[in-house]
Amino acid sequence: MELMRYAQRLSQIEPFHVMRILEAAQQMQAAGRDVIHLEVGEPDFPTPQPIVDAGLRALADGKTFYTGACGIPQLREAIARFYQTRFGVGVDPGRIIVTPGASGALQLILALLVDQDSEVLLTDPGYPCNRHLVSLLGGQPVNVPVGADTRFQLLAPHIEQHWHDNTVAALVASPANPTGTVLEPHEIKALAQACNARGGALIVDEIYQGLVYGRPHETALTLDEDLFVVNSFSKYFQMTGWRLGWLVSPPQHVVALEKLAQNLFLAPPTSAQWAALAAFAPETLAMIEARRQELDARRQYLQSALEQLGFGIPATPQGAFYLWADASHLGRPAAHFCEDLLAAQAVAVTPGDDFGSQANFLRFAYTQPTNILEQACNRIHNYLISG
Repeated sequence: MELMRYAQRLSQIEPFHVMRILEAAQQMQAAGRDVIHLEVGEPDFPTPQPIVDAGLRALADGKTFYTGACGIPQLREAIARFYQTRFGVGVDPGRIIVTPGASGALQLILALLVDQDSEVLLTDPGYPCNRHLVSLLGGQPVNVPVGADTRFQLLAPHIEQHWHDNTVAALVASPANPTGTVLEPHEIKALAQACNARGGALIVDEIYQGLVYGRPHETALTLDEDLFVVNSFSKYFQMTGWRLGWLVSPPQHVVALEKLAQNLFLAPPTSAQWAALAAFAPETLAMIEARRQELDARRQYLQSALEQLGFGIPATPQGAFYLWADASHLGRPAAHFCEDLLAAQAVAVTPGDDFGSQANFLRFAYTQPTNILEQACNRIHNYLISG
């Protein structure tokens, strides 16, 4: 029987290597090994109980039917109030589109902007699924190498250097995955001006917004209305499995985005939307703040410990829950180190080549309690001295 041929676009989609590490780690756990997970971008905190309770009430009340494609009005309004109370910025709820995760928001924006062979500027290193979404739509992801001199962030001079006639957008993240670095407000404003001057769009990924340390909470929406902002209930609000995010669009694009939403995913998850209303309650925010402080303590411990083990942290993270560590002193590709470390010491970390071309880097997620991070560092030390 003749084999079915896959669509050509699949050749542009690379596997997410961290999932291979995770699968191997889970197999080791199933066999009885005590594995320490520092590879996956998901905190160990459960969803705050007020959110869970609100979700259970929604299910009990029969709120299980489709909603409008842009989400329930109550949640869109609650998100708008959050921008007003936390950041002092007024956002029309009509500009807010609730989506199935931040990935759903990015799909909508890129489907709106990207034609065949359109270019989108992205950071290298950067979250790999972003470039794959561009490829899926027939566009060309342009991975711009960025280094410690710009805190691994794309800045306005990169736009000037890499923008072409077929470039339609630049996508940045603040705080960023995998580096945890943050763009300053003036840098975002310069990026928006550079993109707008060329007839293109700036997309700002703020899914780790709120998880910042030693600096104020900020949003690009205070700077410019003519940009796209993506956010999520996954990271700051610890609702990863609920699959709920949102985007804030310039007003003139909302009708087109709603049409895409109707066709791509019909509606966001209903019970998750009603649950998310409790995310903004004072008791929930107090719980989340305590957890943010815990993440900050973990960050400070792990950065110090890794530096003592010989890893370089060329840009101190100010957000998210990752450390982007230079492992060039190991004298071999970081991917090999990850595989060997997992096999020998049952510590799972992510190789840098998942995020671009910087194969000598590792991403450590400080998503475990400090005492577990101490155990992980002891195991890494034992592995290093064993040769």
